[in-house]
Amino acid sequence: MKHIELKGQPRQVGNKAVVKSIRREGLVPCNLYGLGMENVLFTVDAKDLKTVTHTPSSYIIDLDLGEMKFLAVLHEVQYHPVTDEALHVDFLAVSADKPVTIDVPVKITGHSEGVKLGGKLLVSSRKLRISASLDMLPDLLEVDTTELKIGKQIVAGDLHYEGVTIVSPKATIICSVRPTRATAQAARGGE
Repeated sequence: MKHIELKGQPRQVGNKAVVKSIRREGLVPCNLYGLGMENVLFTVDAKDLKTVTHTPSSYIIDLDLGEMKFLAVLHEVQYHPVTDEALHVDFLAVSADKPVTIDVPVKITGHSEGVKLGGKLLVSSRKLRISASLDMLPDLLEVDTTELKIGKQIVAGDLHYEGVTIVSPKATIICSVRPTRATAQAARGGE
């Protein structure tokens, strides 16, 4: 999986007024936790943060907080309901010797049998939650739809990747081929 570096500055616990002043400066308050360590509070420039939050890709983040450096993954982002700006971000610390759980983008490949016969491919899940060791994490999960027929679907339980455990529920629908009006009419004999 790709790494991306993010620089930040440690901060102290503060009340609402302190947090608001941080946001006015163009910074986003963040929190890093996990691996049995104490929470680390820090701020990141809002523009720099968008390289991680406003992308469909998933990254291992190399957090550089001055003298402290951590490996982390994006855990949760709280957005402003109107401006869609990040208000607060939680990062989860990871290590090379423990499995990492992360959302990874799904890439649909192949030209399905059902689409060739006039069906419509519907993609229901753009990301899947997986668990794997740091060195086995894929950048994306390829899902081949070549054998997918009209009325059939691919669910998370159908997928298997070497060294990767899919954590998303097995019944999570990835994609399906639905009949269109034209294919339904053709099946009924062109009424």
